[in-house]
Amino acid sequence: MKEVRDGIRSNRIPSSESVGSQPLVLDIEDFKGEFSFDALFGNLVNELLPSFQEEEADSLEGNNNISGNDTLSNGRSAQGQTSPLFPEVDSLLSMFKNSCSQLVELRKQIDGRLYNLKKDVASQDSKHRQTLGELEKGVDGLFDSFARLDTRISSVGQTAAKIGDHLQSADSQRETASQTMELIKYLMEFNSSPGDLMELSPLFSDDSRVAEAASIAQKLRSFAEEDIGRQGVNATASRGLEVAVGNLQEYCNELENRLLSRFDNASQKRELAIMAECAKILSQFNRGTSAMQHYVGLRPMFDVEVMNADSRLVLGDQDSLPSPSNVARALSSLYKEITDTVRKESATIMAVFPSPNDVMSILVQRVMEDRVPKLLEKLLVKPSLVNPPPMAEGGLLLYLRMLAVGYDKTQELAKDLRSVGCGDLDIEGLTESLFLDHKDMYIEYEQASLRQLYKAKMDELLSESQLSGESTGSIGRSKGASISSSHQQISVTVVTEFVRWNEEAITRCTLFSPQPATLAANVKTVFTCLLDQVSQYTTEGLERARDGLTEAAALRERFVLGTSVSRRVAAAAASAAEAAAAAGESSFRSFMVAVQRCGSSVAIVQQYFANSISRLLLPVDGAHAASCEEMATAMSSAEGAAYKGLQQCIETVMAEVERLLSAEQKATDYKSPDDGIVPDHRPTNACIRVVAYLSRVLEAAFTALEGLNKQAFLTELGNRLHKGLSNHWQKYTFNPSGGLRLKRDITEYGDFVRSFNAPTVDEKFESLSIMANVFIVAPESLSSLFEGTPSILKDAQRFIQLREDYKSAKLAAKLSSLWPSS
Repeated sequence: MKEVRDGIRSNRIPSSESVGSQPLVLDIEDFKGEFSFDALFGNLVNELLPSFQEEEADSLEGNNNISGNDTLSNGRSAQGQTSPLFPEVDSLLSMFKNSCSQLVELRKQIDGRLYNLKKDVASQDSKHRQTLGELEKGVDGLFDSFARLDTRISSVGQTAAKIGDHLQSADSQRETASQTMELIKYLMEFNSSPGDLMELSPLFSDDSRVAEAASIAQKLRSFAEEDIGRQGVNATASRGLEVAVGNLQEYCNELENRLLSRFDNASQKRELAIMAECAKILSQFNRGTSAMQHYVGLRPMFDVEVMNADSRLVLGDQDSLPSPSNVARALSSLYKEITDTVRKESATIMAVFPSPNDVMSILVQRVMEDRVPKLLEKLLVKPSLVNPPPMAEGGLLLYLRMLAVGYDKTQELAKDLRSVGCGDLDIEGLTESLFLDHKDMYIEYEQASLRQLYKAKMDELLSESQLSGESTGSIGRSKGASISSSHQQISVTVVTEFVRWNEEAITRCTLFSPQPATLAANVKTVFTCLLDQVSQYTTEGLERARDGLTEAAALRERFVLGTSVSRRVAAAAASAAEAAAAAGESSFRSFMVAVQRCGSSVAIVQQYFANSISRLLLPVDGAHAASCEEMATAMSSAEGAAYKGLQQCIETVMAEVERLLSAEQKATDYKSPDDGIVPDHRPTNACIRVVAYLSRVLEAAFTALEGLNKQAFLTELGNRLHKGLSNHWQKYTFNPSGGLRLKRDITEYGDFVRSFNAPTVDEKFESLSIMANVFIVAPESLSSLFEGTPSILKDAQRFIQLREDYKSAKLAAKLSSLWPSS
């Protein structure tokens, strides 16, 4: 582009006069490449405008910008006002016209060239299309040729494959025929005469070809036995093969023994390669069963000395009782040793036998059917249920604990051996079969053991009670001590021990009864034993406490005297009555303690049932409800004893109250001779003594009883106290000051019984307080005294009869006129 432009400049005229005579030459090359119109235009006009370029350069320096602009704006130059602004205009116009003409010519040339190029392109495209069409036809022909060639190749291949199959079949038949001929030859050798193995081929005596000989012998024997079976009763036709079968069996036995001997020698020298070779050959004889059993049977772990050592390790000294914890540790150690030995044998078996899983199955089976059972036979000696071993020798509990330890540890051994490997052996089922005889009667032994434990505990407590009674009985009798002191009290500790026995038994049930239904049945049976034990123990304890109350009542009856006795006899009787009262109070306290402990024992059983038993019974419909019903039934006997004993307690308390009232209440307490003087507002001495006694003795009841039992007991006692006091006051006559004294006594009694929290009792003592007013008011006021309380009118009439002025004031006639309906 630059060269072209330089060429254009060289052809141009430097002055304006010569522009029209010098033609402007434009070349197509000027428009190729990176064409710039500004550059082309600049090259055309720069030579014609030199003065304009200089003025433009000066204006760029910034010296005369303003004047120059003014000059240009006025259309005049700085040197003269008449000269034209662009003197080269004519030259430029001529050049532009010439340039346009040349550009038009150039365009025509370009259009011509484009037309020629289009024609050439169309011609070439037509030829190209024709060539492509011919090539497509040629390619289609090639594809057809290739398809025909592929079909021929496939056909030839199939033919070759058929020929190959025929050749292979023919070769196989030829090989089979050759082998059959060899087998027939060998069969004829074995068919020579019974027991004659001297004329056999060298194959059967060459130790280096034992594997081949064993394979051929097995084939011959199989063929001969099959032929004999096929011939059936035709003895003549099969007589020769019977000879062959006998000789083959004899040879196979001899060969098998020879291989086993080699196997044993290699085993002693730990030559695993030879052992593996022999095992591989022996696998052709009964699938190698004899070799496997032979190998397992010769393991040192099954020696008699080893098994005897097992018994000594686990059972220890024969003169001492084995401890379950020591047996558990010994079994863990022994079973770990067995597992390690089996693991070591497994490595050898994997390297030697072609079917290692079968050998492992035989090995583990031998462990679980030989070594373990012989140990368990000595460890688990089933005792007699009719004559169980005494507790001094461990009792039935020792057997059950040993059974649990043996079962648990043997289960762990089975899991360990399963992880080591035992083939297809059902080791879990095999383990269960070891304990099947023990598990069949397990629950009967569990029940018998719990009964034995209970009897032993009762004998122990009885012995302790007798020893305690012998040491304190004489002192107690000499001082009038509690009769029930020698009786055995209920102990929460003992009941807790019952629960602990039951928990241990439930743990064994869980171990021996994996099925939920069986487990629920066994748990229910074992829990019933606990209910029976607690019921019997608490009932007998309450009955013993009741015996103390009964004996105290007998003492009270013994010292009831008539009226005509001497003072000396009366004093002795009073002293004896005091002793009987002390015995009664002590018996009352003892019974309340028994009731409290009985309640605590029942709570312990209920908590144990909720925490440990109920969830095990849920899988069986109705089992939970049945156990709850059994629990209620079992405790009913204790509840009956407690109810009777509480009734006796009330009798004991009321007997002492009556004794105190009889001994301490004086006729002058309510009929003071100095009536009219300042009344005595203190309770009577009898009231003080009775309230003090009740406060002291009922402290035990407040502590021992709770809930509805406490409410029922105190309500009954309150009613009996109200009735007893009412009957007691019927013996006395009251004047007004005595009425006030009585009202003070009633208030004292009422304040005390208010601690019973029994509304009906409170109402009765309030009624007594109201009725006491009949002794205080004047006779004429009696009619209005009970207007608001007609319900106590009848009792009020009885009290009115006790007034001192009842006869003198003729109150009977007045009351009959006032209350005719009564």
